[in-house]
Order: sequence, then structure tokens, then C-alpha cells
Amino acid sequence: MTKAAESNPSINRKGRKYGQVLEGARQVFMADGFEGASVDEIARVAEVSKATLYKYFSDKQILFMEVAKAECQRQAGAATDSIEMAAPPRAVLKQAGRHFLCFMTSQLGQQIFRICVAESGRFPELGRRFYDTGPAVMRAEMAAYFAQACARGELEINDYVLAADQFAELCKADLFMRMILGVVDTVDKTDIDRIIDGAVNTFLARYGT
Repeated sequence: MTKAAESNPSINRKGRKYGQVLEGARQVFMADGFEGASVDEIARVAEVSKATLYKYFSDKQILFMEVAKAECQRQAGAATDSIEMAAPPRAVLKQAGRHFLCFMTSQLGQQIFRICVAESGRFPELGRRFYDTGPAVMRAEMAAYFAQACARGELEINDYVLAADQFAELCKADLFMRMILGVVDTVDKTDIDRIIDGAVNTFLARYGT
């Protein structure tokens, strides 16, 4: 890595091999983590030269942030697409909660979360970008839905954003912490349904009309 690249980190999203580099980096980061991933290996998997890789990304940190950002945007978009603003709360909460928990307990979701937490001390921008492109998007969409559901008389909530955060935490009960700490390796549909059903029932017991 050149000093010029280190002092002026940037991303060049133009060019036909940008997506190729991003996909190769995603595979290597998910397999080896941020520290274990080498630029040589990313270039090899992406089937590009190191010079081509540096043409798009000035350093490994920037490349990882772009990988995490792209994946979080994709997941957040899929989750928010399932939110029908006119649908009843129970249906929306079940759909959004199941999508959220499935991603957070997936191998990819776990890897992104662990890497962002591990590197956030040295690179705080990693954590901020992870939050802004994923959890913050879902939070805003849920808060917007709660506002409309309250206007229809279906929910009674004073702080929509706090309620969105509370629902997300309910969805992570039991499974998420055990997976992060390596107590369990995988979850199945029964586990997901159990947690989400409990989260929805608890949330509606507090905020339902």
C-alpha cells in the first residue's frame, strides 16, 4: 500500500471490474476476517491484479467498509420492502422481525458484526457505517410504520424510535448472544419462530391497543 493511498483513502465505483473486486473481497473477508484477509488473496479470488484492486479501493479498510455497506444495504432493503404501511402490526412485526433475525444469525451477518466490533476501536468509522447502512435504516422504517399504526389507533406509542429499538432487542433475545459467544453454531426455523413470536407478543402486550 502506498503512502499516498493511506493518506487519501477513496473508492472508485466506476469500471467494469468494480463488482468483481467487491465480490472477491466479500468472499475473503467472510472466510478470513478483516485481519486475516490479505490483499493478495482478495485479488486472486476476484481474478484481478493488485494494481486493478488499488484502482478501485485505496486500502483494505475502505474495501471492507464497502463490502459491509453493500451487504447491509441489501439486507435492510429486503427487510423494509416487507413492511406494508397499511398492514396490521402483528403481520408487519412478524415479517420484519423474522427477516432481521435470520440475517443477524446467518454466517454472513455474524461475520460482519464480529469484524465491525473487533475493528471499531481502531477504525470507528467501520462501526458507524455498519450502523448507518443497516440497523439505522431498519430503525427509521419501523418508527415510520409505528407512527402510521398509531394514527390508525392500532398501537399506542409515545416514542417511535425507542419502540423500534426495543423491538429489535426483543428479536435478539436468547439466540443472538449465544451465537456471538460461540455457545451455539446454527439455528433453525423453529428457533427463529419461537423468538419472533415471543418478541411480537411481548411488544404488543406493551404497545397494542
